[in-house]
Amino acid sequence: MSSNDLQFLSQLHDLLESRRNDRPEGSYTTHLFNKGLDKIAQKVGEEAIETVIAAKNNNDELRYEASDLLFHLMVLLTEKGMRIDDLVEELASRHKTE
Repeated sequence: MSSNDLQFLSQLHDLLESRRNDRPEGSYTTHLFNKGLDKIAQKVGEEAIETVIAAKNNNDELRYEASDLLFHLMVLLTEKGMRIDDLVEELASRHKTE
């Protein structure tokens, strides 16, 4: 995986922020943002359960469900005014060496 691949997450987050602000009609993310925090959090929970179930099946299914989970988590972060970068910073701070 290259840094360009990881840059995609930042670009996706930019798109999510744009959808949150502009709320284009017919967009799935607009639907989620319009439903609010409870619905978005519910979707994260549903996708987490589906990811756990997929882990017991096969890697293709796991990849698909984990991608859904990450997407919905990013929607949740966007709703709360956070970015995936905030999670990266948190994880990095937990692994600092002295």
